[in-house]
Amino acid sequence: MQVDFERVKGRYLDDLLHQPEALQSTWSELRASAVFEQIAQGCGPSRFERIVLTGMGSSYFVLHPLSIELAEHGWTPLMVETSELIHYYPHLLTPSTLAVVVSQSGQSAETVRLLGLNAGKSTVIGVTNHADSALSTQSAFTVLTAAGDEYSVSCKTYVSGVAALQLLAGALCGTDCGARLRILEEAAAKVESYLAGWKSHVAEFGELLHETRNVFLVGRGPSLAAAETGALIIKESTHVHAEGMSSAAFRHGPFEMLGPDVLVGVFAGEARTRALNDGLFLDVQRTGARAAFFAGDAEQGACRLPEADELLRPILEILPAQMMTLALAAARNREPGKFERASKITAIE
Repeated sequence: MQVDFERVKGRYLDDLLHQPEALQSTWSELRASAVFEQIAQGCGPSRFERIVLTGMGSSYFVLHPLSIELAEHGWTPLMVETSELIHYYPHLLTPSTLAVVVSQSGQSAETVRLLGLNAGKSTVIGVTNHADSALSTQSAFTVLTAAGDEYSVSCKTYVSGVAALQLLAGALCGTDCGARLRILEEAAAKVESYLAGWKSHVAEFGELLHETRNVFLVGRGPSLAAAETGALIIKESTHVHAEGMSSAAFRHGPFEMLGPDVLVGVFAGEARTRALNDGLFLDVQRTGARAAFFAGDAEQGACRLPEADELLRPILEILPAQMMTLALAAARNREPGKFERASKITAIE
């Protein structure tokens, strides 16, 4: 399928291509901030019974890598969507709970209600892109991503959020934040190296996704962040049905949907479950459905992630999904990332 690159041009594409600058801005903000030392000194696992991780949409999905690392370092993490937390789990908001609240705007309806409901009960670490937001001003500790303004679909704010949460993980888990900062400094260049070939990536996905009606993005562990966020931004950007889920969950039912109009994108992920994801990719191919494999050693250039430290994988994994949004939108003669019914900040619960 021939991709009309004039069709994909616009403010959303501009945001995608400016992700390296956003990451550099975030890194500078993180390096200069004293908040991580304050968190390391005042928020150890011995002080709290649990840590609640909450957000909505991509601000929720981005928490998967943090949750896993916290569990590996003695914390008891609970991931709960903010909409569920405020109505069904408010009893968790006690002095023995540390809450990590992620909201790009810091002003979404659920976030504002949560802050009012909490009213100082739990210690809140707010992660947001806006210093003057309710989340920033009402948190005990504020982590600013400083990604800059964003037109619509989360892209700059997502990758910057991943970077900020990687450093927050270091502070909460007692690992070397300085070493993490040095690794995170490489993120901008790695993302830029992939985006340099964006036209060829979009063209390749244009062929792979031709006449596709359903997209599944699947992975395990930290890769769930990109799988779930990737599916969300495909729906937002293109109005194409997409679902993100664990590779295991995909075998428990959705595998039955496989056919020539279905594409399954599999994230290779970490070494501990790589073989399982390899096996799923091959099984999908055997059914005649379309398959893409996102890895550093992927055969397809659009699916090949830049070689980088494992800490950067959750940032890099979202890039192929972003290219898919451009290809799918072009195929449907749509301007990618242009909202018709939704809005950048969700003001209604």
